[in-house]
Amino acid sequence: MDATSSSADKLASKTASSNSLDSSSKSSSLGSKHGTENGQQRDTPFSYLDGEEDQDQKNDVTYVCPYRGPAFGALTITNYRLYFRSLPLRDQEPPVVVDVPLGVIARVEKIGGATSRGENSYGIEIFCKDMRNLRFAHKQQNHSRRTVFEKLQANAFPLSYSGKLFAFAHAAAAAQPSTANAAVNAGWDGWAVYEPLAELRRLGVPNDMWRVTKINEFYAICDSYPAVWAVPKAASDDFLRRVAQFRSRCRLPVLSWMNPRTQATITRCSQPLVGVSGKRNADDETYLSYIMEANAQSDKLTIMDARPSANAIANKAKGGGYESEDAYKNVEINFLDIHNIHVMRESLRKVKEACYPTTDDSKWQTAIDSTLWLKHIRCVLAGAVRIVDKVETMSTSVVVHCSDGWDRTAQLTALSMLLLDPHYRTVRGFEVLIEKEWLSFGHKFQQRIGHGDNKHSDADRSPVFLQFIDSVWQVSQQFSNAFEFNEHFLITIVDHLYSCRFGTFLCNTEAERVAEDLKHKTTSLWTHINSSLDQYLNPLFPSFTHGAELVLRPIASVRAVRLWKGLYCRWNPGLCTPQHGCQRTRELLSKQDLLFKHVNELRLKLNNRSNNMQTTTRLASPMH
Repeated sequence: MDATSSSADKLASKTASSNSLDSSSKSSSLGSKHGTENGQQRDTPFSYLDGEEDQDQKNDVTYVCPYRGPAFGALTITNYRLYFRSLPLRDQEPPVVVDVPLGVIARVEKIGGATSRGENSYGIEIFCKDMRNLRFAHKQQNHSRRTVFEKLQANAFPLSYSGKLFAFAHAAAAAQPSTANAAVNAGWDGWAVYEPLAELRRLGVPNDMWRVTKINEFYAICDSYPAVWAVPKAASDDFLRRVAQFRSRCRLPVLSWMNPRTQATITRCSQPLVGVSGKRNADDETYLSYIMEANAQSDKLTIMDARPSANAIANKAKGGGYESEDAYKNVEINFLDIHNIHVMRESLRKVKEACYPTTDDSKWQTAIDSTLWLKHIRCVLAGAVRIVDKVETMSTSVVVHCSDGWDRTAQLTALSMLLLDPHYRTVRGFEVLIEKEWLSFGHKFQQRIGHGDNKHSDADRSPVFLQFIDSVWQVSQQFSNAFEFNEHFLITIVDHLYSCRFGTFLCNTEAERVAEDLKHKTTSLWTHINSSLDQYLNPLFPSFTHGAELVLRPIASVRAVRLWKGLYCRWNPGLCTPQHGCQRTRELLSKQDLLFKHVNELRLKLNNRSNNMQTTTRLASPMH
């Protein structure tokens, strides 16, 4: 592969990949062509994306696979991926293929030095965000490690080297005729999936008790909130400005969801700034009463504080805290015992240790239990179920917050809305849910994931959104026919959470995305998904019966919550589970349709034959 091929030549031969992040040999496109040499096209090992350019290639690298042992082959680095393909030692032996988007890389380290003598002891180790580590051995004499290390650093962490994320180059190249443009032209523009006013109208807002305000249109009131809010009609814009001053980061309560039948609502916010002295704010107290009074079905308001009570009390020392039931009339407060981002980060680290690269069968369950990951997932599920019970069963409005209202709060509001509203259990509805509760309300994706920066020890990194997707998967396992989408859909979202191929999860806030003009300078993940929906659909969904199960109430117990092996264990061949369930189900349902069709045809023939016999009998009768 000639790394110096012209950009024009490369662009002409690129094809957009429809795969998520498939790293198995079957995902490689061996027949694809890339670049030219003396007018002749050459074979390349994979399909290049729009905007993808070669950065380096080494033909004498050994991938130290923890399962199959060392594999000698060629390593290619582009501005989007690291790709390794082994040279099979025997005929018919499948090659070892590693295909990793550079956005998945958390850190790169050199192993061994000039004095290293052991086999494969000199090279590079790559630590990934998707539960795997990769080790490549280099030969010391040709100094190949140095350029590979430098290219990985520059392209995996472009923001630390004054560069730009791949999503921008990908979209710029796709300005040429491509599958991405074809998708947009066909009406699959992912940036148009969520329109705030349309979603509010679907919920019945505005109405007699709630109104829409664009007070934050230029993000001056709260820079981490969206431009459009739904608020109680009794609250004027000037009043909202005063209320915002008493909430952490100015994140005052605004509407997330409304039950169109009972008018019970879910609103979200951050903690009140009560501090150690227990400060009160008449405007904030009045505002919560407006939220309560907007629901005629109840004279109570429930506050769901996501934190353990001890953490909420400790926040008073930092100027935060929680609502006092003495100060806020007709309000009850519940603490949901969901721990902070640092606890969750450590828990996921332990899951990785348990799943990759090796496991001890005799201690497997103990190892997973000791991570506390499933306990944390259970707490998120249990909190959402409590919100659902208050809103649906008790017809009581609920206010949800944690400390700043952009991590645990998003988990709880989004998950409870998913349980309450079947619209969010469709593909488009789920995309709207993520756009609304996670992206527009300022979950700090840039900081939590660390897109394009090399600060792998940053204390702001945490798998908060991953926990939400895991929780959705847990619910889908209990209600297998309630979701239009399948497991592959959820895994694709997680994969591209890290990949930096699309603009959807870039930046921390809506204000930053507007300033970066992501809608015009990057492609949406939803464009990619919605242009090839078939592979993401659940074949059991059409059989879902509504009525009693319109609202889902999953079992949030240790017995029901289990490790998502299809995600966390997929790189470990001893633990990964086959991913062919949906395909097999789709095949069986197709056969069922054919059988039903055949039965109907036989019934029609039988009816016709019966009618013909009756006619013949009447004609032969002596009475005629």
